Amino acid sequence: ALYRQGNRSELAQQEEEEIAIIESFLPKQMSEEEIAAAAKGAIAETGAAGIKDMGKVMGLLRERHAGVLDMARAGAVVKQLLG
Repeated sequence: ALYRQGNRSELAQQEEEEIAIIESFLPKQMSEEEIAAAAKGAIAETGAAGIKDMGKVMGLLRERHAGVLDMARAGAVVKQLLG
């Protein structure tokens, strides 16, 4: 963005290409729908009945989906489902 603001489109292009290469090595993150499905499954599996059980659900999600699950987004979904 800064390169484009500075009218340096060649540097912006190079940086975008580098970002694309780096992103190709990163694991694909779960979508909102996948997060919701995983959260519902974890809630059912742990028998969570309320917010007090959120730690158990989050622990299971962390164990099963490490590296591909944004825990902040998952926490919001779990909280909504349990709340």
